[in-house]
Amino acid sequence: MTNFTTMGLPKSLVTRLTEMGLTEPTPIQVGAIPFALAGRDVMGLAQTGTGKTAAFGLPLVAQISGLGRPAPKSVRGLVLAPTRELATQIAETLKALTLGSPLKTTVVVGGQSINAQSKRLEKGIDLLVATPGRLIDLIDRRAVRLDECSFLVLDEADQMLDMGFIHALRQISRHLPAKRQTMLFSATMPKLMEELSREYLNDPEKVQVSPPGKAADKIEQSVHFIAKAEKSKLLIELLDAHRDELALVFGRTKHGAEKLMKSLEKAGFAAASIHGNKSQGQRDRALKAFREGQVRVLVATDVAARGLDIPAVRHVYNFDLPNVPENYVHRIGRTARAGREGAAIAFCAPDEIGELKAIQKVLKMSIPVASGTAWAGLDTPDRSGGGNQRRGGGNGGKPGGAKPGNGNRRRRPARGGSSSARAA
Repeated sequence: MTNFTTMGLPKSLVTRLTEMGLTEPTPIQVGAIPFALAGRDVMGLAQTGTGKTAAFGLPLVAQISGLGRPAPKSVRGLVLAPTRELATQIAETLKALTLGSPLKTTVVVGGQSINAQSKRLEKGIDLLVATPGRLIDLIDRRAVRLDECSFLVLDEADQMLDMGFIHALRQISRHLPAKRQTMLFSATMPKLMEELSREYLNDPEKVQVSPPGKAADKIEQSVHFIAKAEKSKLLIELLDAHRDELALVFGRTKHGAEKLMKSLEKAGFAAASIHGNKSQGQRDRALKAFREGQVRVLVATDVAARGLDIPAVRHVYNFDLPNVPENYVHRIGRTARAGREGAAIAFCAPDEIGELKAIQKVLKMSIPVASGTAWAGLDTPDRSGGGNQRRGGGNGGKPGGAKPGNGNRRRRPARGGSSSARAA
């Protein structure tokens, strides 16, 4: 099965895919679509950027197309996503797949007028994409009903768990019919995922096209061991080497991301930021400018780790390492999309050694060292690229630190402050 034509999709949908320039399915689509079209529950595990949205979107569109108009305020198919950005991205893909058809797709997320969203739902919706909190608000207002919802998709279900949405999911599930088709998609497989799948899926087909937590093969990963105070200077140097390419920089806190963005603007970069303190309009404008290349550097918190599908992103910088190791996989998955190559560069200060160890455990590999010497307590490979020794190291970030394997005893650096103070 090497093309969409042989998958059992409606001819009109295959024609629409051809118009979109999509002729060959990705591995997750090859694995998931036939089971979904047969009405089976599906658990899909695949790297980010491998076409998971179409893997559930195509069978949703194919099956809902023959159901007729939905009743007022009702929904045929529901897709839940953890963030506004991801929900918006999914809705855009579904709207592209249904272009020219009578199917109606809408998205409801926080940060936008709930009255306007209620009005859009009045006549019924074929495909609804929602964040859990806003959907519960609309249910409480009796602006939407889910008793006729035949299809449920949980996208990026692992982040649903990370963000504490489990109680919201249970609250929503009480409004759904027991007889439905459910699909769950994720890039990583934390322990709680099995519990979630047992609760929501009925004898699911498990489709796994890569080991859970594995980063895309075309991402070149590296880590700089560097003193916290030196991070901004190194970031500017590295960004300066590719000013014409899009770069995404991840910080840990809202305040830190905003402060870093302003320092990059001061250094002459066209930069913007998205985080929880930004309104939805500000976030949308920043993403649009980044997508169109008017902004070359986007600084973000993990709000952008999912759902940001911009194939031109060439570099991802982990300015602050995430304290949830699976988020590293999602962050770097913003590059090397649609078959392209990308680079993921991590900065590791002394007080982030625990985060790096956890990330490497999830990856089941050591990230190659670009510069600096590994902090005490971490086993790392020799530098793969022969990067210089100018920063980082067991001497507090000064040049000339002891190199791994040279017999010198490295001193354990003093640990930094609390995690909330790690972002620049």
